Amino acid sequence: MLGRRTDLALEAKEIWEEGAAEAAVLEGVEAASGEREGFHTETVRILDRRGEEALGKPAGRYVTLTLDGLARREEGAFGRAARAVAGELAGLMEGVPTGGLALVVGLGNRAITPDALGPKVHDYTLVTRHLVEGCPEHFGGFRPVAALSAGVLGTTGMESGELVQAVCRRLKPACVVAVDALASRSLKRLCRTVQLSDTGIAPGSGVGNHRAALDRASLGVPVLAVGVPTVVDGATLAADLLGTEELPPLGEGRDLMVTPKDIDSQVADLSKVIGYGIDLALQPSLTLEDLDLLLS
Repeated sequence: MLGRRTDLALEAKEIWEEGAAEAAVLEGVEAASGEREGFHTETVRILDRRGEEALGKPAGRYVTLTLDGLARREEGAFGRAARAVAGELAGLMEGVPTGGLALVVGLGNRAITPDALGPKVHDYTLVTRHLVEGCPEHFGGFRPVAALSAGVLGTTGMESGELVQAVCRRLKPACVVAVDALASRSLKRLCRTVQLSDTGIAPGSGVGNHRAALDRASLGVPVLAVGVPTVVDGATLAADLLGTEELPPLGEGRDLMVTPKDIDSQVADLSKVIGYGIDLALQPSLTLEDLDLLLS
């Protein structure tokens, strides 16, 4: 079991490598690097139970997209970032019927900024289910899309997993795209990377607040997860800064979570990138300009 908290499969692999013997081989895992729209990508494939036990993640494909250019406000970075998210998400959607209903779920608490990524992405989701069903002569070329901002147990009295299960039973989507804030082990990845996976998601797992998982087993359909690390665990951060393998005792600060001081603007920017990226993946005939018009 990995002691350091992280939701990123790439970081789980790094932690395993740091703690393994020099000649040790990470079995059941494949890794590859690449580039999309000028942004660096790293893909980790967990192939079997050996990989699951080593990294503490379910088997599947995890893509980490590093958006450094977006953070530096490079010219054209927003469009490239949205298209990069769309391209990676479309790759994970292989096998999902092209015209099948997609349910986009924004997880998290809108009132807490580091946890507000999912609800804010919901605001940028182009919903079309009602249009496709009501006016097929005009919108028949669109994929039907529904969106849900599930809220949190403390404000709704319902587990987000319970709510999503109920909606899935009623709507019977072809796939679910779940968006949530994640936890990282490193400051350099906070609000700089996007992880996309085809394994589903366990809300709150990175901060030790495990909730019911949203995955194929619980919902009966493919669940694609999109997330951005917005917090880092205090003890994990201290261990990285000190260069030690053991987590230092923090006393009363053992549950401390660290987030960037400009988290408001970071979440606002990233939620729009991810929202537009999901829209482009689900409606590949549209452009960024089309989305600006349709979402205005």
